[in-house]
Amino acid sequence: MFTEDRVVLKAEQLNDNDVSSLIELSSSVGWDYDDHEIKTILSSGKIYGHKTPEGKIVSSAAIIPYDTNLASIGMVIVHSDYRGLGLGKAVTQQCIASVSKKTSIMLISTDEGKPLYESLGFRTVDVVHKFLCENFVCESLEVNYEFTLDTYKVEGFHQMMELDAAAFGDQRSKFLINRIEQCKQCIVVKDQNSQIIGFGLSVQGPINLIIGPIVASDFKTAASIMKELASNHHGKLRIDVPSGHHDFMTFLHTCGFNKVNDPPIMMKNSSTMPNRNQKLYAIAAQVFG
Repeated sequence: MFTEDRVVLKAEQLNDNDVSSLIELSSSVGWDYDDHEIKTILSSGKIYGHKTPEGKIVSSAAIIPYDTNLASIGMVIVHSDYRGLGLGKAVTQQCIASVSKKTSIMLISTDEGKPLYESLGFRTVDVVHKFLCENFVCESLEVNYEFTLDTYKVEGFHQMMELDAAAFGDQRSKFLINRIEQCKQCIVVKDQNSQIIGFGLSVQGPINLIIGPIVASDFKTAASIMKELASNHHGKLRIDVPSGHHDFMTFLHTCGFNKVNDPPIMMKNSSTMPNRNQKLYAIAAQVFG
């Protein structure tokens, strides 16, 4: 509990009735969460926050637990008028306490948030590369006849989930179901035997079309997926790329993307990243790890 002008603020779990207030909070710090994104977070995990007596939400933090031993924290926000009261630390601790002590917890930090997370036992283990694009232009890619791009159908979900688990480092079935329902477009890559060997999603946010996740066997397949998702979009784009994909990031530059920063990936209860097979070319969003 925290007192500000003799008002006690208590951290509590938030719900669908709080979506509009959470959007206002995120806008106050220049973040572009919308109702679809927040509802996907709520349906995949939990959001905690502090409310004023008038019901205004002045802090938030979300945790998305995945199927076995991994969870992701994000959406850690404190309204500028309520900083210095320990609210960000309190809601992050609520998130940590909501999962087993054996659960590895990951988050993608801002520079401002890093000291807070270090004080809670998080350590930097890697970075992610954030790219933005104002005007997407892509030269034609060489056609690869070893695979075809197709529209996602529900009967392909289990193949997608297995590919995602190996690429991400944990199975996340509930999140994938919710993300597919939210997405603007979901495409799959099929080999000559009609087996799914990759996939990609796009989600329309209030400012950017978010490209990701992308799971692919190699750079050229990932580039084909990205182009398919971005080509018919007229507006701004965003993609967040895990480290280790230099060729893919070079390709993004040729399409009009610019890297804007390299936020750190931090872990608690683990000293390394989840075991990944290097086939994750774009994450879904920073809140989802």
